[in-house]
Amino acid sequence: MSDTNDKKVFLWSGPRNISTALMYSFAQRQDTNVVDEPLYAHYLSCSPAKPLHPGADDILSSMEIKGEKVIDEMKRPGKKPVTFYKHMSHHLIGLDWGFMESGVNVILTRDPKEMLLSFSAVIEEPKMSDIGYAIQLKLLEYFKSMRLPFVVLDAKKVLKDPEAQLRKLCNFIDIPFDQEMLRWSKGPIPEDGVWAKYWYKNVHLSTGFQPYRQRNIAFPDRLLPILNECLPIYDRLLQEAL
Repeated sequence: MSDTNDKKVFLWSGPRNISTALMYSFAQRQDTNVVDEPLYAHYLSCSPAKPLHPGADDILSSMEIKGEKVIDEMKRPGKKPVTFYKHMSHHLIGLDWGFMESGVNVILTRDPKEMLLSFSAVIEEPKMSDIGYAIQLKLLEYFKSMRLPFVVLDAKKVLKDPEAQLRKLCNFIDIPFDQEMLRWSKGPIPEDGVWAKYWYKNVHLSTGFQPYRQRNIAFPDRLLPILNECLPIYDRLLQEAL
């Protein structure tokens, strides 16, 4: 674990979650620097997913491709007392997880039915390797086996009561809760990745966490097999949720 003047928070999310809103929330803190998906280029460079990701060439040309170098950078002292790293869990391809010992780890999960409806609007035929649930389960098992501090956040719970969930999260991280985490100005922030124009529209239009609304949309049959793979993992993650 890092010292009290250099706290590192590693958020391990799946896509189409509230990870960007959570990053914006932490960006409002004066004591916190946020970093947006530093392993994205590494992921695109060593997976077959590149053709499916809008802006992939821009990502690869503007970011460090070698995951080991990104990890070395994350190990260095932060610019502020707290550094919040927003990660997609499926970006962890072929990397040593030992660096996770240098901070606290947060698994951010979401009801897979809701996630798949959203994700498939951009990537029509998602695979398990695209959406992170299987790796989140491996992360949970790894944290337990290594006795590393971790917590699970469920997006639905956060949206239903952002302040209560953020207070619990800050308590876990051992930092004071800040009311400024509940609101932000419309539009992008400087820390946005170059992919923001493809994925962050809703957050850019928001001024805080949006109230939870259940979507009444018919679930496509073509996504039922992957949904059935995700549901037991989601149920297991929920057992550890705040």
